[in-house]
Amino acid sequence: MRAPVVLDAHDAPPVELGTGVRAYGRLLRHGPASRPFLFAALARLTLAMIPLGILILVEEQRGTYALAGLVSGVYAVGAAVGTPLWGRLMDRFGQLRVLLPTALTSTGLLVALALATTHGASDHALLAIAVGVGLSYPAIGPALRSSFRIVLPDPAGRRVAFALDATSVELAFVCGPLLLSALLLPGVAAVPLLVTAGLLAVGGVGYCLTGVARRATAASQQAAAGHDASAAPSGPRSALTAAGVPVVLAVMLVISIGFGQLDTSMAGTADLALGSTERVGILFAAIAGGSTLGGLAYGSRTWSLSERRAVPRLLAVFALLLTVLAVLLATGTSNLPVLLPVLFLTGLTIAPTLIMQQALLDQLVPPARLNEAQAFLSASNTAGAALGTAVAGVVIDVAGLPWSFGGAALGVGAAALVARLSRRGRGR
Repeated sequence: MRAPVVLDAHDAPPVELGTGVRAYGRLLRHGPASRPFLFAALARLTLAMIPLGILILVEEQRGTYALAGLVSGVYAVGAAVGTPLWGRLMDRFGQLRVLLPTALTSTGLLVALALATTHGASDHALLAIAVGVGLSYPAIGPALRSSFRIVLPDPAGRRVAFALDATSVELAFVCGPLLLSALLLPGVAAVPLLVTAGLLAVGGVGYCLTGVARRATAASQQAAAGHDASAAPSGPRSALTAAGVPVVLAVMLVISIGFGQLDTSMAGTADLALGSTERVGILFAAIAGGSTLGGLAYGSRTWSLSERRAVPRLLAVFALLLTVLAVLLATGTSNLPVLLPVLFLTGLTIAPTLIMQQALLDQLVPPARLNEAQAFLSASNTAGAALGTAVAGVVIDVAGLPWSFGGAALGVGAAALVARLSRRGRGR
């Protein structure tokens, strides 16, 4: 889909971002890209806050990590099912017509989940509402990533944008848990999820009011009406049928199983090993801080090593460091001065891997299927996280924290193997 470069008076002409750290500043000063990015960043604070907030609230109210992990997991399952649907519908009807109703619906259901949990609703009711929250969660991340092709026609500029996008997600995993921790006040258990619902509403509606959301909607309507030559029948009917896409999605799925296990393991570490759920934000800050630095470093320059060769190597290092965490906890070493540096080093590998996955999709998928492709990438992430979260909750209750971190290491190691075999199969 080739959208026009400028469609309204509020948009500025495209800019050359260049390379280096200053490219991020130029991107943030480019209004057509920065405004949707900032609103999306606000909404995506909820990426960490919703599953973690559900986990903490349900465990606090019901006293079991197994149920808490299950409720958080079915939320992620709902998101994994809904996100590709919303992405495909955005390609067909435009971003505005899909993002606005889903953002408002998910917000309302999240409020309902918080109140139901604190007012003694049945376990089945919590599971049903959590699925609805996930199913209606707006595909704002895929929408933002697909919009980069509209406001940043230069591939080098999009690489910088992908790096900043991945970094903002990692910052969400720093700021989100820290904010959630600050809201964990005695006697007001529902407040963290209620504030999270407010952030989702403001960020989602704010994004819908930006120029790029209108431009993406207009471009989708043009393609649907047959006015766009790039939407010709010769293209793939679905992003899933584009060459190379299933492998990228499979790697993301397996990585995310490890992510889900890791997140639940860190929540369990704060509670069971450190003695306070309020310390969960410190653990997330360490790993996400490392990931933020890694993402900014990766996106600030051009690398000679191809994405297909770099991904399995980074994942192997990630799995090794997770194994170190499992060993530390198995030997009773749970003090912060030891755990935090290892978590920080672990985080250094995360954002660069995610940036490479996003860039590979941008290369493999035609413009008319980009919303759908990026939505499938997000769905692979949430589906894997759902499985990892549910499994880790049971493992913590049955076998303990070291086995939970060990499971995360196995998940990431399996992703490294899938990526390695894929590269060998393509001869690269």
